Amino acid sequence: MDPREKPAVLVVNDNEASLSAVSALLDGAAKRQAFTIMTANSGEQALRRLLVRDFAVILLDVNMPGLDGFETARLIHGRPRSAATPIIFLTAHRSDEFDRIKGYEAGAADYLFTPLVPQVLQAKVSVFVELFRKRHELERKAASLAELNRELQVQRLEDLERANAALQAEVTERRAAEQRAHELAIRDTLTGLFNRRSLNERLEHAIATAERQKGRLALLFLDLDRFKYVNDSLGHDKGDELLKQVAARLRAVVRESDSVARLGGDEFVVLLENLHDLEDVAEVATKICTALANPFQLARSTVKVSASVGVGVFPEDGANASVLMKNADLAMYEAKHQGRNGHQFYREELNRRLLERIRHERELQLALENDEFELHYQPKVDVARGTIAGVEALLRWRHPQLGLLSADHFMSLAEEAGMLVPLSEWALRAACRQARDWRDAGWLGEPVRIAVNVAEPQVYSALPDTLGRLLDECDLSPAHLELEITETLLMRDVDRAATVLAEIGETGVSIAVDDFGTGYSSLAMLKALPIHILKIDQSFVRDLPFDRDTHAIVTAIVQMAHAIGLKVIAEGVEGEAQLETLRALGCDEYQGYLFSKPLPANELAERFRTAAGASAARPGKWLRASARHEKQKLVVGADRPARRTVKQC
Repeated sequence: MDPREKPAVLVVNDNEASLSAVSALLDGAAKRQAFTIMTANSGEQALRRLLVRDFAVILLDVNMPGLDGFETARLIHGRPRSAATPIIFLTAHRSDEFDRIKGYEAGAADYLFTPLVPQVLQAKVSVFVELFRKRHELERKAASLAELNRELQVQRLEDLERANAALQAEVTERRAAEQRAHELAIRDTLTGLFNRRSLNERLEHAIATAERQKGRLALLFLDLDRFKYVNDSLGHDKGDELLKQVAARLRAVVRESDSVARLGGDEFVVLLENLHDLEDVAEVATKICTALANPFQLARSTVKVSASVGVGVFPEDGANASVLMKNADLAMYEAKHQGRNGHQFYREELNRRLLERIRHERELQLALENDEFELHYQPKVDVARGTIAGVEALLRWRHPQLGLLSADHFMSLAEEAGMLVPLSEWALRAACRQARDWRDAGWLGEPVRIAVNVAEPQVYSALPDTLGRLLDECDLSPAHLELEITETLLMRDVDRAATVLAEIGETGVSIAVDDFGTGYSSLAMLKALPIHILKIDQSFVRDLPFDRDTHAIVTAIVQMAHAIGLKVIAEGVEGEAQLETLRALGCDEYQGYLFSKPLPANELAERFRTAAGASAARPGKWLRASARHEKQKLVVGADRPARRTVKQC
């Protein structure tokens, strides 16, 4: 059949009306499937039609004068060219089962009774048309292949060489594809380093080799410090880019023969074989820490991270891969506890400390469930008037065995246990409830605020919604609440911080930047953010009266902050000389041991009552307290720390 010629269906019936009816039923299918409908009014005419073309299927009437349907079918199938042509008998006689058997014996593919169901007829014909088309396509391809074979037989040797070259190229490409598939199986898709499975295989092989040769090897388990904050603040795309840059630096500082792997997240492992001296391991660990401590450039953001590295040595620290990996991991956690950005070798004591850490994390979780946390409050004092302008809420844990613990004893543990967000929300709720109680008692005037430190993870965990819910829950005005965020949070992603802080500002809650001066941000940057208050870090306040450079820095901070409409609070004020200098510089508020240490709510409430009783008919105001008396009572107290380095979060 010519490829351009449509398949044809032959309808055979001695009745013109029946021919037209059957053709009409097939007309829609013929248009959809692009086949031709031809007719014949007798068996003889059908045989003549078969002399000039092939048909996809023949619809043959059983009862015709002259050659009936059965005889016509036998003649059609008796000819080699049409022997495989499918025939569907059409008849109006349903009762004669013998005729049906006779039809199938004559080679019928199917047997349909009239009146015909259009959908059934069209479906059956469509199947045969499609089979016809595919069969002829196969025949065409077979003919083409036969022709090609004939041509190949007469081709010259150079044609055969070209075919061989093409085959060789295909083999090469397939091998390359197999190699790529193998790489995907053993490599981390993001960084191109070895993956966990590949590392385990290499480690087991290296241990077996070291056992035979009485040699040593080292496993360096490293984790990026505070990588989660990069992911949370800059987004996962930037986090992935950081991981790729970390992988490149790791490959650059180790030998070609060393294996570098990414286990997942921000965990990496370096396998060092053929060791001669443990000092070599320490040198590699130091190189890694130094390389990763340099800033990373992620688009417009400059990011500083560091690495904590744990070292396990075979055979001393583990006789098999799993034990060695576990102990190197323990050593890495020890490096984090020792201040991060460093390395630690494994020692047996770490197993005991691991169990202690697990126990402490469980205690921390139970403490939240058992309501063992409480807030202490340190007053903020108006420098000019000496009145209490607000308080800062500081988290404490009343441990059942260890007594009252300040935040620096457990916040790093809370961070590792992923509890910063629930602890921050607990502190916010407790501060809001306390503010409501003080307001109802008449001690909380409208200008007075309770400041709560919020952890960075909570800032990016739907904090505006949380604030709105808590303010409604406690029926509290947002004017009584202030959030303190760290300066370093702003430095990581100014655009994202501005968006979130703007949403927080819409709730009416004040926002303060805590520990200003330690993160190297600029006042110009703060001008672009919805910030209300600037807290000067106590490291500047400590040397304020005596150090000319510090005096100049604090003077500039106060003047520039006022110029852009920010209120300034000084932290860690412990002496009269510091206070007098701050007053001369125009600082708005201060807090520190000069006025009061952090106090439980009930002790601070007693001071409120005393202050309220000392004022004549001025309800709802906190009047001037006896700062001099507090200095005599508290500044020389044995429980005063040299400085407060960690607050609530």
